[in-house]
Amino acid sequence: MAPMTAAGEQMHALVERLYPLCRSITGDGVRATLEIVGEYIPLQLHEVPTGTQVLDWTVPQEWNIRDAYIADTAGNRVVDFAESSLHVLGYSLPVSATMPLAELRGHLYTLPDHPTWVPYRTSYYKPAWGFCLAQETLDALPDDEYEVRIDSTLADGHLTYAEHVVPGQVADEVIVSCHVCHPSLANDNLAGIAVAVFLARALAERTPWYTYRFLFAPGTIGAITWLARNAERVEQVKHGLVLACAGDSGRLTYKRSRRGDAEIDRVMRHVLAASDRPHHVAEFTPYGYDERQFCSPGFNLGVGSLSRTPYAGYPEYHTSADNLDFVSPQAMADTLAVCREAFAVLDRNRRYVNLSPYGEPQLGRRGLYDSLGGRSDAKQAQMAMLWVLNLSDGEHSLLDVAERSGLPFDTVAVAADALGAAGLIKA
Repeated sequence: MAPMTAAGEQMHALVERLYPLCRSITGDGVRATLEIVGEYIPLQLHEVPTGTQVLDWTVPQEWNIRDAYIADTAGNRVVDFAESSLHVLGYSLPVSATMPLAELRGHLYTLPDHPTWVPYRTSYYKPAWGFCLAQETLDALPDDEYEVRIDSTLADGHLTYAEHVVPGQVADEVIVSCHVCHPSLANDNLAGIAVAVFLARALAERTPWYTYRFLFAPGTIGAITWLARNAERVEQVKHGLVLACAGDSGRLTYKRSRRGDAEIDRVMRHVLAASDRPHHVAEFTPYGYDERQFCSPGFNLGVGSLSRTPYAGYPEYHTSADNLDFVSPQAMADTLAVCREAFAVLDRNRRYVNLSPYGEPQLGRRGLYDSLGGRSDAKQAQMAMLWVLNLSDGEHSLLDVAERSGLPFDTVAVAADALGAAGLIKA
C-alpha cells in the first residue's frame, strides 16, 4: 500500500473511532476525544475553570450527558441518544417529564426537506432542552403521551483544550488549529482532527524550520480562550492554518487570511495552482471557523483556512448524513498531501543576498554547471540559478522567484541550496 494511501486508511480509522463520542464545547466527550488523539501524538492538556474571563467572553459551565430518550406509553424509545449523539440538542438542561405530543413538538428539531436525516442543533448560551430526530420519525408518532428524559448536568467545571508542538529550528511558530466540539459529524470536523494528527506526525519525521503548534480546541470559545491565555506571546505566530471539512469529495478550498496577502495565503495559492488540483481560493469573511478569531483586528494574524467543500456548502452539513460514508481515505490523504506540500514551501521560503552582485558570477568554475550535466531539466535548473542570483537582493523571497520566473518552487529552492553551498548567496 502506498504511503499516502496507508495514511488515508489510518485517518479514516481514527475518524471511525472518534465518531460515536458525544462532543460539545466542554465536558467528558472532549476529554475522551483528546485521550484517543493522545495515543497518536503527545498532547499537553489545559483545563480552564468555569467563569474565567477570556477576552470578551466567559468560560461557560461544563455540560455532560449520560442518557436521553423519548419513550411511548409502551416504554419503547422512539428517540434514543444511545443510537446517536445528534439526537439531543447540545447543552440540553436535564429533563424528566411526561407530556403530550403537542407540548413536546416545541422541543423537537427536524429537517423537513431531508426527512430521513437528523439535524445537529445546539443551545450553548441560552438555557433550553430538546431532541433532534428525522422528520419521518416525527410523522410516525401518534398523538399520545410521551416520557421525556435527559440525564445531563450543567455545572461549574472546565473548558478543555490541548496542544501538540513539533519543535523547529527557530522559535517562530506556525499554528494549525481544528475544532473538537462537534458530535457525530465525520467531515465537520473529525476529518480535520485526523488530518491534523497525521500532519503533526509527518512534520516530526524531520526537523522543520518553524515550530509547529497544533491546537485541538472547541470552536470559537476554545480559540478565544487560547488567544486570551497566549496574548503576550502571540507575536511568535508568523503563519497559521485552520483545518475543517477535510474529508469530503469536493474540490479543495482555501480561504485567505484577513490580510489577504499573508505569506500563508501566497504559499497556499501557489501550491494549489502548481499541483493542478481542482481548487478554489476564497476571500476572507468574518464568518466560518476559528480563522475569524485569529484574524480579528486586534490580532490580525496571518491565518487562513483549508477545507474541501466549505462549511454549509453541502446538504449533509450539520446533519446525520455527514457520516463515515461521507468521508473517504482518498480525500483525507489528498488534504494531508496539500498541507505537507504547503508547509514544505513555507519552511524553505527565505530571502537571500547575492554575495557577488556586480555582473553574473562565473558558475562554471565553481562546478555549478557541471553538476547539471546529467539532469533532464538542466536548462530549467540553470535558469533557476540565474533567477535566484538576480533576485537575491534581500527583498525577494524564493516564492517571489518562483512566481516571477514561472519555475517550480522546489527547483528554485534546490538552486538556492547549490548557490549557498558555493558561497554565492546567504540568507
